[in-house]
Amino acid sequence: MTEHRSVDERRVAIAGGHGKIAQHLIFLLAGHGDRPIALIRNPDHEGAVRTLGAFPVVIDLETSTVDEVAKVLAGCDVAVFAAGAGPGSGVARKDTVDRAAAVLLADAAEKAGVRRFIQISAMGAGEPVAEGTDEVFAAYLEAKTAAEDDLKGRTELEWTIVRPGLLTDDDPTGEVTLAEPPVARGSVSRADVAAVIEALIDAPATVGKTLVLTSGPDQIRDAVDAL
Repeated sequence: MTEHRSVDERRVAIAGGHGKIAQHLIFLLAGHGDRPIALIRNPDHEGAVRTLGAFPVVIDLETSTVDEVAKVLAGCDVAVFAAGAGPGSGVARKDTVDRAAAVLLADAAEKAGVRRFIQISAMGAGEPVAEGTDEVFAAYLEAKTAAEDDLKGRTELEWTIVRPGLLTDDDPTGEVTLAEPPVARGSVSRADVAAVIEALIDAPATVGKTLVLTSGPDQIRDAVDAL
């Protein structure tokens, strides 16, 4: 990447850069003078993320090496894992994306010297999977838990894990519950998740914490500051 960089600009690499949360995050970051780097698998999505304000990089986290991803992350200040196998994917891709790709991004961040790392996980991760849970959803939760466990063992990254509740496409409210578990189950809009992720980037008190995020009574900045 050879583009000009302003003095105050933060470079934020976002894995899963064409996902719904990522698109909201790109728009927020670009609007505040930062430089989002969207890691996308499909070259057809380059135009969409560029329009939102991101610099697109086509790279497949299921097939790339640590060195290849580290090269993309070079010069970035923050890495955000917002990727997911998505609806319709099977057990195998829950592991290769929701676990392995998250581990790969963390490995690459360490290699590239990107210390701040925010991982979007899921409510229910870190807990025993209930008996009778659908096989694919169980694999999803197990993959998210394994990715969290890997991240928690790293000392070179200033990590924060966010477990959002049931995701919706509702308009942003700017009001959430954000706290360490246990937290009652609930829903949250993808737009509010993105706003929380942006606020967490410069929230050193949240480093090393796992946070559950749902809709709630607190303004986002107040919720982050309270941590």
